[in-house]
Formats: sequence, C-alpha cells, structure tokens
Amino acid sequence: MATLKLRIVGLGDSTTAGTPGFLSPLEAPPNGRGNPESQYAYWMMKARPEWTVLNRGVNGQRSDEILARIQRNVLSESPNYVVILAGVNDVYQGAPLESAKNHLLAMYEKATAARIRTVTATVLPYNTASASESEAIRDLNSWIADTANRLGYLFCDTNRAVRDPRNRDRLLSSPDGLHPDVSGYRKMGEALAETIDSNARLV
Repeated sequence: MATLKLRIVGLGDSTTAGTPGFLSPLEAPPNGRGNPESQYAYWMMKARPEWTVLNRGVNGQRSDEILARIQRNVLSESPNYVVILAGVNDVYQGAPLESAKNHLLAMYEKATAARIRTVTATVLPYNTASASESEAIRDLNSWIADTANRLGYLFCDTNRAVRDPRNRDRLLSSPDGLHPDVSGYRKMGEALAETIDSNARLV
C-alpha cells in the first residue's frame, strides 16, 4: 500500500503543547523548546514518519481562546486533518460547560467547512480535580463522543489513553499532577495516529 503523506494540526491547550516538559512553537518560537518527547505530535510522527504534525497548543487556554485562533493556526495551514483537544481549562477555571461545548462545536464546524477532517479528542483528567470538576470532565467527554458519533467526526478517546485504569478521574502517571508524563503523551500520540490512519485508509 502506498504511504500517505498527511499534514495534521494539533489544536489545543497544554496537553497539546506538551506541558510541563515542552513549550510549543507558539510558546517558544520558532520550533518550541524542551523535551520534544513531551508532546503527542512527536509520537504521531514517530509512528508515521511520512506525516507532518504541527503543534499548535498553548498552555492555560480555554476553549474560547483556542477558537479565536483557529483561522490563524489551522485553516491557514490547509491541513488534511485537525486534532481538537480543548475544554479542560474551562473546567479548571470554572467557566460554564455549555459555553465550552458551543466553542468546541464551532471549531468542529469551521474545520469541516474548510474541508479539513476533524478528530475530536476527549479532555484529560487531572489529579487535583474536585469531584464536581471530574464530573464536569466526564460530562464534556460524553458530549464530545456523542457529537462525533451524531455528526460523523472522527473520535479519539485520549482520556482513556492516559488515565489510571483503577481511577478514571486521575492520570496514570504525571510529573506535576496536571499533565501526562512522556509515556502518557506517547500513548496519546499512538492512539491519535491509529485513529487517523484507520480513516485515511478508507478515503
């Protein structure tokens, strides 16, 4: 089978940027800074060397802030696929969950209108989350899965890739209690690569 050369953008917050081990190219222009293995984009390209995956994550951003840069960071790049992973900072900062869903849906729709295949990714847990914050993350992720299924977007359960199988509201391994370690970013990258690869073979 011929090798597919794909251009992919990862759009999101700290868990796209690669916090705490890596600063994304948007945070430390032009190429980012830190341990490159602390980002899922690295592991996607490791799994599929023929792909170009652009890290467009910014630590601490809410879904509205990420939506505000979709034209500049995604649509202007004309990628084949975009991975959209946002919403955890809405929960962390106490923003209304309904607004996060609306912002995510707007991102999905803008990418689709530009003929970019959208990969909807689930929000990751964090170890300091309260019971209500963990419940909000589960609510948001259920909505993401249902929306992907209903509207025909690609779906990747990145939450499942990094969470503790004994406690779904906590990370399996983390250097700071808030973000995955390198092994978690690797699992995210491999799961995302498989999601896109499975779709790319069909189209």
